[in-house]
Amino acid sequence: MADVNALYTLWKDKATDDPDLQKELTDISNDSEGISDRFYRALEFGTGGLRGVIGAGTNRMNIYTVRQTTQGFAEYIKEAFPKNPSVAISYDSRNKSDLFAKESARVLAGNGIKVHLYRELMPTPMLSFAVRELSCSAGIMITASHNPAKYNGYKVYGSDGCQLTLDAAEVVLAKIAKTDIFDGVKLSDFTAAVSNGEINYISEEVCEHYYECVKKQSIHPGICKDSGLKIVYTPLNGTGNKPVRTILSRIGISSVTVVPEQEFPDGNFTTCPFPNPEIKEALAKGLELCKSVSPDLLLATDPDCDRVGIAVPGPNGYVLFSGNEVGAMLLEYICAERTKLGTMPEEPIAVKTIVTTDLVRAIAKEYGVEVIDVLTGFKFIGEQIGFLESQNEEDRYVFGFEESYGYLAGTYVRDKDAVVASMLICEMTAFYKSKGITLLEAREKMYKKYGIYFHTQNSFTCEGESGMERMSEIMAELRAKPPVTIGGLNVIRIDDYKQSFSLVPETGAKTVLTLPKSDVIAFNLTDNASVIIRPSGTEPKIKVYFTTTGNLRSEAEALQAKLAEDFKAVIGF
Repeated sequence: MADVNALYTLWKDKATDDPDLQKELTDISNDSEGISDRFYRALEFGTGGLRGVIGAGTNRMNIYTVRQTTQGFAEYIKEAFPKNPSVAISYDSRNKSDLFAKESARVLAGNGIKVHLYRELMPTPMLSFAVRELSCSAGIMITASHNPAKYNGYKVYGSDGCQLTLDAAEVVLAKIAKTDIFDGVKLSDFTAAVSNGEINYISEEVCEHYYECVKKQSIHPGICKDSGLKIVYTPLNGTGNKPVRTILSRIGISSVTVVPEQEFPDGNFTTCPFPNPEIKEALAKGLELCKSVSPDLLLATDPDCDRVGIAVPGPNGYVLFSGNEVGAMLLEYICAERTKLGTMPEEPIAVKTIVTTDLVRAIAKEYGVEVIDVLTGFKFIGEQIGFLESQNEEDRYVFGFEESYGYLAGTYVRDKDAVVASMLICEMTAFYKSKGITLLEAREKMYKKYGIYFHTQNSFTCEGESGMERMSEIMAELRAKPPVTIGGLNVIRIDDYKQSFSLVPETGAKTVLTLPKSDVIAFNLTDNASVIIRPSGTEPKIKVYFTTTGNLRSEAEALQAKLAEDFKAVIGF
């Protein structure tokens, strides 16, 4: 274990480049628990990069942990791309995001790596796009996505525009571990590096080409122009404000009312402490505005604009749709309309994560679409697009999504994209409106056709050192003594993605799971129900996903409540 007091003393002596850190270190001089929490470990680097609370210490996001990580990443890049290496960088609206982006650029330039930096905050998908558009060796996105304001993060991308692979992340991690956080980092002067061309600002032409690629994903171009569609939109004080409004304007939607309190960048997220469109509270200001505007649709994108949530008018106010519902409806809209138009590819493919609704399978079967399941994380969906591209078959990809409000049509980026998703959701709304159908009615028609699939997620917070231990203990106990029943339903199959096997408890039969190892356990139950549990890779939480089915929504909801209550007791919460 790290000598936290020695590290604290070292940081007080050497962490002098950011006055905020020195103040924080002074403030905790008599707080042994606070010192321990900041220094008991280093922020863990994985395929998602870094994510943590902003502040002083090895277990915090600050210019020193960012510099150290970038130095390790730079060494990996120079080995993997010895000729003319380059990196694209973008950042969101979070506190210190612009600073962390510039510090990353300084380290890369100091290591002889050319940097392409966006002039202003830009969404995650536009970073993925820039990596490929500019033929970069890698990419860095400074964001903590939808986490609360105290967090920031550092996401890394490979030359394919996908988040870094497991193998590459391990190499980078090893190099970071060998880098002295204060004395082992090479730094250029930012202004000088811009002057001599080591750091370049990304041109408007790159942004323009991105918008063109997004617009090409339209199924019915022009349908929005005369639809009279009214939209209320909130970027939740993030990066979506300009890109989403730009694309909606270009497809002909002129009535877009932006939530004023959440229009401009604000890293404190004053009116939405949890800027996550999955959470109803984050949409509170938008829903309030809907009362006076009466739009056809409320759109909400998260701070780095890779997720989008919606609400639509119903008989008793605005109704929120889940990520599973929006994804399934978009898949059906894309498949049905492309089939009618004759634009569906041969042997089409849709990709979803293992915790995403199996309603996808019913829809895919209707339209002859192959479904590929991948681990949780959109990088695995992007990876599948890359596999198709390597065989010159990327056109087979028609749609991919995950239950956590992330969607992608098209192969121009390799991460979820709330800009294209916002466009397609509006287009789908306009299309159904032209047929005299609301989105609410379209959803009910979908359920009537394919059956009720009810999905919920429970998250249990596990903060700090003890929280990390608690999550490990829960997963270990479930593997050692798995439940035989949950909520009165028998466990008929256990899929353990860390140990790479599928077990039938009744017979003891085991089969090999071919997906990469991941700390996920799925309990498949009778009545087409399931419970899946995994520690979050980006938040101090353990997440549980419930799936139930039924002839009526009320039946599925009642069963889910029973499963949730029972499983909460199983894991000791």
